[in-house]
Amino acid sequence: MAEPYQHKIANALGDPKLQLAIYSATGRLADGRRRTVSTEAFPDYQELRQHAHEIKKHTLNHLDFYLQELERNVEARGGRVIWARDGQEARAFIRNLARERATNLIVKSKSMTTEEIHLNEHLAQDGIEAVETDLGEYILQLAGEKPFHIIAPALHKTREDIAHLFERRLHAAHETTPERLTAIARAALREKFLEAGIGITGANFLVADSGMVVLVENEGNARLSCSAPRIHVAVSGIEKVIPRAQDLGVFLNLLGRSATGQPLSVYTSFLSGPRREGELDGPEEFYLVLLDNGRTKVLADAEKRQSLYCIRCGACLNNCPVYRKIGGYSYPWVYSGPIGKILTPQFMGVHQDPWLPFASSLCGACAEVCPVKIEIPKILLALRAEITEAGIQKGGMVEKLAFRMWAWLMRHPRIYERVAPVAAAAASRLPRAGPLKAWLSQRDLPPLARRSFRQLWRERRK
Repeated sequence: MAEPYQHKIANALGDPKLQLAIYSATGRLADGRRRTVSTEAFPDYQELRQHAHEIKKHTLNHLDFYLQELERNVEARGGRVIWARDGQEARAFIRNLARERATNLIVKSKSMTTEEIHLNEHLAQDGIEAVETDLGEYILQLAGEKPFHIIAPALHKTREDIAHLFERRLHAAHETTPERLTAIARAALREKFLEAGIGITGANFLVADSGMVVLVENEGNARLSCSAPRIHVAVSGIEKVIPRAQDLGVFLNLLGRSATGQPLSVYTSFLSGPRREGELDGPEEFYLVLLDNGRTKVLADAEKRQSLYCIRCGACLNNCPVYRKIGGYSYPWVYSGPIGKILTPQFMGVHQDPWLPFASSLCGACAEVCPVKIEIPKILLALRAEITEAGIQKGGMVEKLAFRMWAWLMRHPRIYERVAPVAAAAASRLPRAGPLKAWLSQRDLPPLARRSFRQLWRERRK
């Protein structure tokens, strides 16, 4: 593991306040999901998951067709599609648009895709202010931090942390109640909405047969970001497209339940182009930036392509025992948790952070809760094999010898049965140094059972 991440993980594990914040927040989200997808509350849940999986599979297998259909329908409704091969092209379009329209203030709703391309930082270098309007994202922007969680970006911040931040950055009174803190942020952001020339959003779904952009949120800031300014720019990965409007019901039923335990998020906006004659609100110009940024590389791998099915609900993070201990800042890229472990190596290359796919217990909780049934453990194993075969991450001679001995022993059950009691007796006296030192630095070695399963089974049969 790279040295900086060892320190980040150690710091997270050693911070009791952070541990409590992560466990309580992810626990609430996971509990909410369990209640709303239970057989009693939602008997069709498993069938809907499979249906969503099949829709995503079909769409990605025919992605070129649906993207072309999407472009035709967006432009038929007065919008314009911008194809961006990477973050640089996407940023260049937005920067040039802001210059042409003589605006240096942009309001943004929550978007992991714009986080992926570091849009805010690059716009700031050109003197263009991009203001996050989602409450959690706004808090982190004031703090100079990146999102900690896909759907709860400021999960690690306490009310006291936010009160001190607002005092320092907004010169507000010290308030710690959520209602007052929200009111302070709303007052500051209201002026930004009124002054901004461009509003930028992400997209939860892109509907090919209508050219529609669908936004799902709980605060209403995305709706303001795309309707108050004169120009609306939606930045989306190419994998967000789905074939038909009737497919939306499948995904909307899954997204809110998987993310926050809501049957449906508070605001679901269906946007199709700029304001038309006779309409009272909406932007005068609409642009859809379709971003590749490595997605076609992932698409080319038939085995790992399902990584692109992700609808960014965050359920895998909330149920992952590793994420719930080390938190979002222990991951090297914008995507954290189990989905980050499979997306980051594929987007950035397995050479960059080869430890990442190994930072998993392979318990399968992520796959169990994924609303589109991504086989995350299977992809992690494929990435581990790829890293090992490339010789990027190698075990030492002692480790290799140990695994060879273990493999031989497991193929000889009678010898295994004789050796097992000796190993059990010796386990408690294993040295905490040498080959086991690194392994035991992050784990407890549980005491072995006094009697083996074979012994218990023989006694039961007698």
